[in-house]
Amino acid sequence: MGKWASSMLTKLVVLLSFAVVAFGNTNSGLRAFYLVQQWLGSYCNQRGTRCCYPPTGKPAPDFTIYGLWPYYNDGSFPYNCGDDNYDVGRLKPFEQSLRKAWPSFTCPQIGRKFWVHEWNKHGTCSKSSLGEIPYFMAALNLKRQANVYGALARAGIRPNNRYYSLKSIKRAITRSIGFHPWVQCNHNAQGRSQIWQVTLCADRTGRRLINCPYIPRGRGSCSSKILFPSFY
Repeated sequence: MGKWASSMLTKLVVLLSFAVVAFGNTNSGLRAFYLVQQWLGSYCNQRGTRCCYPPTGKPAPDFTIYGLWPYYNDGSFPYNCGDDNYDVGRLKPFEQSLRKAWPSFTCPQIGRKFWVHEWNKHGTCSKSSLGEIPYFMAALNLKRQANVYGALARAGIRPNNRYYSLKSIKRAITRSIGFHPWVQCNHNAQGRSQIWQVTLCADRTGRRLINCPYIPRGRGSCSSKILFPSFY
C-alpha cells in the first residue's frame, strides 16, 4: 500500500471513529424517568421474604417509592454510572419525607445507606439533568403527583385481601392521575398473583409526569384478577 493510500485509510478510520462517537451521543442521553412505586404488603408477604419496620415504626398504608430510574434515548436503563462520594448529611433537611415516601424495609435496617445506594445505582446516571439533592426532591415531588393509593381508594379499590380486575386497577390510576400505568405483579407465599409495583413516567427534568415512552414486557406478568393484600 502506498503512502497516499495509507494516509487516506488513516483519515477514513479517524472520520469513522468520530462518526461512531457522534452517533452514540445522538442516541444516548437522558430521555425520561421511570418512577416505580411498590406495595410493601406484596413485597413482604412473598415466600422467604422478611421485612422490618423502620426506626419510626409502622408507617401508614401507602405505595412507596421503589426507585427513580433514568431511561436513555438508546433504549437502555443504565445504572452505576459513577463512583461518587455521596454526602448523605445533605439529605437531613428532608429526611423525614424520605422515610415516609421512600422507606427501606430490609432486615436489618440500613438507614441512610439505602438512599446512598439508590443514588449510586440510579442517580449517578441522571447527573446531566439532576444533581444529588434535586434527584431526591424530584422523586418526592413525583410521588405527590402520582398518588396511586389515593387513585385506587377513590375507585373503591382497597387493600382488603380481595381480588380486583387488572383492568379496573389500570383504569382507576389512569383516570385519577391522567397517565397510563405499568402494573407489575408478584406472588404471595400461597402462589396468588397480586399487585406489587406501579410505574409512571416523568420528563427528563423530573418535574412533570408523561406517558412512558416504552413499557417493558415479559416481567411480572399479572393475572386478569389480582389480589390487593393488606399492608404489611
